[in-house]
Amino acid sequence: MLESREAFADRNVLITGGLGFIGSNLAHRLVALDSRVTLVDNLQAEFGGNRFNIAGIEDSVRVEICDQRDERRMRDLVHGQHFVFNLAGQTSHMDSMLDPYQDLEMNCRAQLSLLEACRRSNPAVKLVFASTRQIYGKPAYQPVNEKHPVHPIDVNGANKLAGECYHLVYESAYGIAVSVLRLTNTIGPRMRIRDARQTFLGAWIGLLLEGKPFEVWGGEQLRDFTYVDDAVDAFLLAGASDAARARVFNLGGNEAVSLAALAELLIELNGAGEYTLRRFPPAHESIDIGDYRADYRLIESVLGWRPQLRLRDALAETLTFYRRHLRHYR
Repeated sequence: MLESREAFADRNVLITGGLGFIGSNLAHRLVALDSRVTLVDNLQAEFGGNRFNIAGIEDSVRVEICDQRDERRMRDLVHGQHFVFNLAGQTSHMDSMLDPYQDLEMNCRAQLSLLEACRRSNPAVKLVFASTRQIYGKPAYQPVNEKHPVHPIDVNGANKLAGECYHLVYESAYGIAVSVLRLTNTIGPRMRIRDARQTFLGAWIGLLLEGKPFEVWGGEQLRDFTYVDDAVDAFLLAGASDAARARVFNLGGNEAVSLAALAELLIELNGAGEYTLRRFPPAHESIDIGDYRADYRLIESVLGWRPQLRLRDALAETLTFYRRHLRHYR
């Protein structure tokens, strides 16, 4: 991506959630683009931060262990930055129902803290926010485009929607250049696999590589998946392009598959494994969105983004990574 090198070389870039899954993959790419990268992460145990995620670039990035709600410290950190990629947040839908106040803190208060820090310390910064397809709730039609009504069905979706709205308000009210990406089922190296807090697929992979059976709840639901390198492309394009300012874009994958078919494909690629189909536990079934497939034609038309890696290849790349590094993630 030549335009990315031109936009990011010799620029100051801050990534919140920088030791997490997508943030660390973004950091690897930005280091290769000759950016000066600062990573902010609170390394809270139940979130996705992992120091091993920056293995190989640890001497090329600055790491700040910091709670994003610390506005005074965030003011210092955002000062002088050309770009902020805001990926910090709480991602577990079930945890949001069990502890809604923590989700509120991470996905609302922490977002306002960052935005206030930018407003007071660096209003000229370009900011890209990681939102989620969960804000749509149960889709009324497929594929889901950005005009689809938003109707979150869990606390996490409600708070992520609020965080998205805060970003857009600060763009319109204070002129901070903001773009929003609504992610769906991002997968790949460096994702959390010790449990399902980040993605159910991560939990499957962790068990599969330990030779243990995993559970598929329901099985008939359709999902599409975005490989993390494709997601990183989208963040860079949104940050680099003025056409992305004040815009909201869906990301998506090349294909939608049922969860049962996904489990079969994963086992085929691994060469071994087993799973069991289970009915949803009631607490989980009430917040399941059913089928989902994203319509990403808007970001394709405005920024030229489209997913590059097929699902089979994305899963193969992911399995290869964790076979090599499983001990750092379990």
